[in-house]
Amino acid sequence: MKRGYPESLSSSLGPPQSRFKHNPQGDAQFPEDESTKIFARKVADHYSARTNQTLEEREASPIIHLKKLNNWIKSVLIQLYARKGDAVLDLACGKGGDLIKWDKAKVEYYVGVDIAEGSMEDCRTRYNGDADHHQRRKKFTFPARLLCGDCFEVRLDKVLANDAPFDICSCQFAMHYSWSTEARARRALANVSALLRPGGTFIGTMPDANVIIKKLREAEGMAFGNSVYWIQFDEEFSDKKFKSSSPFGIKYKFHLEDAVDCPEWIVPFHLFKSLAEEYGFELVFVKNSHEFVHEYMKRPEFLELMRRLGALGDGNQDQTTLSPEEWEVAYLYLAFVLKKVGPICSYLCICYVHHAFSSCLSNSFTIRSY
Repeated sequence: MKRGYPESLSSSLGPPQSRFKHNPQGDAQFPEDESTKIFARKVADHYSARTNQTLEEREASPIIHLKKLNNWIKSVLIQLYARKGDAVLDLACGKGGDLIKWDKAKVEYYVGVDIAEGSMEDCRTRYNGDADHHQRRKKFTFPARLLCGDCFEVRLDKVLANDAPFDICSCQFAMHYSWSTEARARRALANVSALLRPGGTFIGTMPDANVIIKKLREAEGMAFGNSVYWIQFDEEFSDKKFKSSSPFGIKYKFHLEDAVDCPEWIVPFHLFKSLAEEYGFELVFVKNSHEFVHEYMKRPEFLELMRRLGALGDGNQDQTTLSPEEWEVAYLYLAFVLKKVGPICSYLCICYVHHAFSSCLSNSFTIRSY
């Protein structure tokens, strides 16, 4: 291993003052309530309960081509922005589905963090090559550290002090879980900012709020979807209007066949961008998945990658392809890239008023090494 890594618990220091929650005295606090922790645990339990699939089970999935498309999008992002010798921070890394992608990018060091204990155990198994369907794969070329904890709650700069700085951070299909409260959204971005080197890159994918709200407003009721997914908003949003001054905690229930069945939260991207700027980031690009596919399919190397992954068939024996229903689900997501332009974020930055933040020392949010 290239760095030491003592186990640690989270700190009680908190995020800076919000620009979204107006307080003339400038001393607003953003405490975590019990319901927030309950929802976080529901998400963790959902992903922990999902077992690793065999190749046969995976190929039988009703959304297999969507899964392959999402893998293609993540692969393109990694190929575009990862460099040989990079140190990688993978937030909400899940079962380690991107480990092979990082290995192909010839990264030097990898740290994965996820809230779901079952997922982290599967990730450890995958990394060590112990799973039956990974036995034929050679060992990964990079050393890795795997941690179980809520990266939207725990202060990671303390936990990963001996691992940082990182060259690239990835958070795939998970950043929206931080937008249940402003405190969690800020903690997520503060963690990335504190751990990335200046000039480092933050890549990710998450739901496209513009598309979801548009579909909600076009629906007759509070739900919409097709044969492979549905989204349900609570009646508290029956007017289908959302104030930019209150962008956090806009919850909906999301179901995707053979993948997701848990609460999620709207992330208005223009406000996400503004919040990220407070933590020293500038936007490189944001693209809806449809736009992303159309743009990067024009490049021969990525067209060939799409053929190999099989999201649109392989052009030979496999004539199956992404269904219209799966393509509609892809439209619900976007890809983004941010660049760290400022110095490494300090939680004690004097340009903000700081506040006490509830300690994260409960068993649910203890960092645990694997």
